[in-house]
Amino acid sequence: MSGPQKANDLLGQIPKTKGLPPVHLWNPDFCGDIDMRIARDGTWYYLGTPIGRKPMVKLFSTIIRRDGDDYFLITPVEKVGIKVDDAPFVAIAVDVEGEGEAQLLRFTTNVEETAEAGVEHPIRVVIDPVTQEPAPYVHVRSNLEALIHRNVFYQLVELAVTREIGGLRWLGVWSGGEFFPIGLEP
Repeated sequence: MSGPQKANDLLGQIPKTKGLPPVHLWNPDFCGDIDMRIARDGTWYYLGTPIGRKPMVKLFSTIIRRDGDDYFLITPVEKVGIKVDDAPFVAIAVDVEGEGEAQLLRFTTNVEETAEAGVEHPIRVVIDPVTQEPAPYVHVRSNLEALIHRNVFYQLVELAVTREIGGLRWLGVWSGGEFFPIGLEP
């Protein structure tokens, strides 16, 4: 089957439902990997070419699932492997409501999905051991995260307050009644 035909077949298998399809309930046979990749900047590629149709990307994003370290597009009848360079989504905006411990941070991803940071959608920051560069993430759904875009992370840094945790002074942000450390205080 040709590459473009394979992508169209996958799209045709997605049930028409309100909300996200229940990919966590589907357990079809693995059909192999396809040449689809999500770059670190959130761009989806198929056969080495960026997918320029945003509605198609949004539709594919509803059927992505992570099992262990592997990512798949799942339909009720097919499971195909794809490559994800970092995280399948990018948080491109944050809306801030309230302040202090009552603050709420609502992230919007590149596929227009939202996640309110809190117990169910924690923020975490990974520090690269070589470059010491932070890589911040917010949990979006199931075990899928969004890499927080650099400009959005700068907004979080501006909102940061200091809190002592384990004898160390951390900079972090409040959201949904939770404190999320984003870095040690200099």
